[in-house]
Amino acid sequence: MIPNHFVQELLNRVDIVDVVDTAVPLKKAGANYVACCPFHGEKTPSFTVSPTKQFYHCFGCGAHGTAIGFVMEYHGLGFVEAVEDLAKRAGVAVPREAATTARAPRVAPDLYEVMKQASQYYRGELKKSPRAIEYLKGRGLSGEIAAKFQIGYAPPGWQPLRDVFPEYESEALSTVGLTIRNDEGRVYDRFRDRVMFPIHDQRGQIIGFGGRVLGGDGDGPKYLNSPETPLFQKGQELYGLFLARPAIRASGKVVVVEGYMDVVALSQHGVEYAVATLGTATTPLHIAKLTRQTEDIVFCFDGDAAGRKAAWRAAMNALPAVTDGLKLSFLFLPPEHDPDSYVREFGREGFESALSEALPLSTYVVEELSGRHELGTPEGRVRFLEDAKPILQQLQAPKFGLMLRKRVAELAGVSQSEVEQLLKLEAPKPIGKVLARAPRKAPTLTRKLLQLLMLKPQLARSLESEWVPSTAVERDALVHVIESVQADPMLNSAALLQGLQGIASQQLLGELAGELLAWDEEETFDLENEFDGAVRQLRGATEQREFLAIVQLAQERGLQALSPEQREILQQFRRPATQKE
Repeated sequence: MIPNHFVQELLNRVDIVDVVDTAVPLKKAGANYVACCPFHGEKTPSFTVSPTKQFYHCFGCGAHGTAIGFVMEYHGLGFVEAVEDLAKRAGVAVPREAATTARAPRVAPDLYEVMKQASQYYRGELKKSPRAIEYLKGRGLSGEIAAKFQIGYAPPGWQPLRDVFPEYESEALSTVGLTIRNDEGRVYDRFRDRVMFPIHDQRGQIIGFGGRVLGGDGDGPKYLNSPETPLFQKGQELYGLFLARPAIRASGKVVVVEGYMDVVALSQHGVEYAVATLGTATTPLHIAKLTRQTEDIVFCFDGDAAGRKAAWRAAMNALPAVTDGLKLSFLFLPPEHDPDSYVREFGREGFESALSEALPLSTYVVEELSGRHELGTPEGRVRFLEDAKPILQQLQAPKFGLMLRKRVAELAGVSQSEVEQLLKLEAPKPIGKVLARAPRKAPTLTRKLLQLLMLKPQLARSLESEWVPSTAVERDALVHVIESVQADPMLNSAALLQGLQGIASQQLLGELAGELLAWDEEETFDLENEFDGAVRQLRGATEQREFLAIVQLAQERGLQALSPEQREILQQFRRPATQKE
């Protein structure tokens, strides 16, 4: 039997957007993501996934659920199998408990907790190291920015982490890449005498580290990242994305740089919407993650040969993800600068001014291709077309693809139809429109409270389950939510929705999921005041029911049958408003 607390914790760990996107490619649409529903045939996307509420709902067929529900329905798995599948992705073991026991200990240590402890240790060591502090100050970083990014320091020595982990030679530390075992079987720390930059996943959990030497040659390479682990795959993660998301949303764009020092330096100067790849070229998975956050992506590279090579790889990897609404640009800094040095010299205004002059993807691709060939000769134009062929083939955006074909044809001195015939290009597939949502209906009081609690579960702490009328259709669901949150204040919307399985009808759960996704988190909505008003109505209705029950009792048995408390309630309702005050 899988403990309920583990199911809730697992839903807190996994990101439903990542879970669904591996099976059904998602497209960002406002605050949510959409796709054509995998559970019924449709040509326009009505399947919606909420990253904030961590559940999905199809406005076409009504399919709904959490990450667990999606894995069950999409892959045809049972509940236990779905939990085990998600736990494997999260890098944790599934605990078991007997039906008669309250909770069983975990089979394996929590790898996320191991990384958290290591990060706390490194941060503590930074405070003890004047040399590391001076290095960071020399790079222009303040204490506030170091705290924001949880920067730490791995001291010199072979086994400093032994002071943190009594079971230093356990498999857990090597699994997450904190320790290395050599050929002689000796275990030692991977990171030594380095400034440490924690790498977070999209839910803010530490999954890896980047370490930089403090000037000079140091011990090993200048930059050292965690190896591939169950928690960390460098081809999927972007440094700084978790912290940058609010600024990305506010600015409407994201800047992709090559190093974590670039991200930290830009943030120090007010450019907080930057992220970095982690020792690898930009991958399609990186692009997919970024397009979930914004449709304006600027790649910023050094102007040297290595930077231009990296930029071309990023452009080619981005091609399959390009849509007509996506804006991709490329900024090349002067050869003597990287983003860190540029923003320190020219400040935020200078950097953002440079961003405004970034080359659009189409301009960059055409300039790069045409620069490689002599377009004044037939042979050069032929080679130009051959180089353009795989690029044009990958594009699925109808309008963008059409414009690029026209430009390529123009430079090659042929017509668009000749380009399509010579390169055997198929017409780009049209992209359907998102279905318009139906207008909201005014909910009942209990339904409204249920919606508000699912949006912000912590509000349930001020509610009494006794206030919920026994006649309410949503009574069981609302009481369950109230009591669940009061028992565990850390529950989120997805955990509550999962917990309602078997308590509320599938019709109610489907309707509730659709109603919650209809709330646009961009709109100005005072949730707390709305909740307070609903609670006042609920308490007023409860008091009214109590009063009517007392009146009926008095009519049937007389005033002498009332208790002192009931008589006081009766007097309060009979007393004029001015006397009540």
